[in-house]
Amino acid sequence: MNMLVIHSSILGSNSKSRQVADQLVSRLAEADPGMTIRTRDLGAQPLPYVDAGHLGALFTPADQRSAEQTQRATLADELIAEITQADRVVIAAPVYNFNVPAQLKTYIDYIARAGVTFKYVDGKPQGLLTGKKVYVVTARGGKTVGTELDQATSYLKIVLAFLGMEDVTFIHAEGLNMGEDAAAAGLESARAQIEAHAGEPALA
Repeated sequence: MNMLVIHSSILGSNSKSRQVADQLVSRLAEADPGMTIRTRDLGAQPLPYVDAGHLGALFTPADQRSAEQTQRATLADELIAEITQADRVVIAAPVYNFNVPAQLKTYIDYIARAGVTFKYVDGKPQGLLTGKKVYVVTARGGKTVGTELDQATSYLKIVLAFLGMEDVTFIHAEGLNMGEDAAAAGLESARAQIEAHAGEPALA
């Protein structure tokens, strides 16, 4: 069993999404001691934004790429290989201004590649990153889950399903900037959600 853990906060060890995700990862590893865990920290090592140069590298034949294009394409291929090989994926997604961080959006732009992680069949999209159990940990200062302001959850549900990842569990930590009592309650709720969901089987 291989697990990929993706952190996207800019706050390092002070990140609440990281702290809750680490609790989840520990719980999952406890249940499956033989699991291999790979971590990618998009906050500590942000990816270059997808631009014309990135697309040019992908569309240039490998034997015709410049050194820079080879470096760009190699990174993109590495990111896709990581998530392709993962049986479980944990995404730590703090909510910035109602949506996911730019670092996480950029990561998704890298792994969403036509013909590799999705394709169109009779005009309909078909995700190719199938057979994975995905956990998304969100952390936010206010309480917006289930409201029209919760763009982060809506976006991740849509894009993960588009790529073929439909077995997705969300774990939310809310109210973290609403005072000590609210923050403590939000983190305790997240811990309870971890215990409720950590033992769920993945889709066959």
